[in-house]
Amino acid sequence: MEAPRVVALTNGAFAENCYLVADPERGDAIIIDPGEEAELFLARLRHEGWTLRAVWLTHAHLDHVAGVAAVKAATGAPVYLHPADRPLYDSVPAQAQLFGLRAEPPPPPDRDLADGQSVSVGGCGFAVLHTPGHTAGGVTFAGHGLAFVGDALFAGSIGRTDLVGGDTDTLLASIREKLYALPNETVVYSGHGPETTIGAEKQSNPFARLVPGINACLKCGAEVRPKPWGCKNPCANCGFVYPLGDCSD
Repeated sequence: MEAPRVVALTNGAFAENCYLVADPERGDAIIIDPGEEAELFLARLRHEGWTLRAVWLTHAHLDHVAGVAAVKAATGAPVYLHPADRPLYDSVPAQAQLFGLRAEPPPPPDRDLADGQSVSVGGCGFAVLHTPGHTAGGVTFAGHGLAFVGDALFAGSIGRTDLVGGDTDTLLASIREKLYALPNETVVYSGHGPETTIGAEKQSNPFARLVPGINACLKCGAEVRPKPWGCKNPCANCGFVYPLGDCSD
């Protein structure tokens, strides 16, 4: 099977990254986080000749959902959202007012997202990872060596946690326990800015860097937590036995 094709469309006042993800063999596509410029996304779908099958939302901040109503009206595609972000989603007009903007209420979501769920476009499947911290219902779509993380993780940074539903400790746990468990070569597509990789962020992200032998597995790089008693604690991600703890064997 051919790998999914990804088209990034940076748009709007917040320079948000909307993504079209397609199974090129079948011509089926989904849209992730349609922001302000709905006609831009719809025009690109027409240009590619793809049929939109669903709208997947990583979270419900204004810049990621402002175009949902127009996309839904034009295509009828069902909208997928984690229920913990429903209050935020329903407050889109109020969110817009905070920035001196106007936004129509988005249509009710058609499907709930949940941690561990599988979603697909054509023959391309993705796992849903609940990655809260930027918002309560933030999710990541991971598969085929790709991870669409919304505003959880950026190249060299992490999502802000000073908005409603944000929490720094929760976000760092999501990054280290869910995202950093993905293979290092996984390409990270963020809600803003350039793409990166899981491996690059483990090594250099100043907010969420892991140090092998200190708080990361020596083999796979996933976060490990030293235990105060005993040693030879296996990595929960890959099973590697590492000598963190209060002894060195």
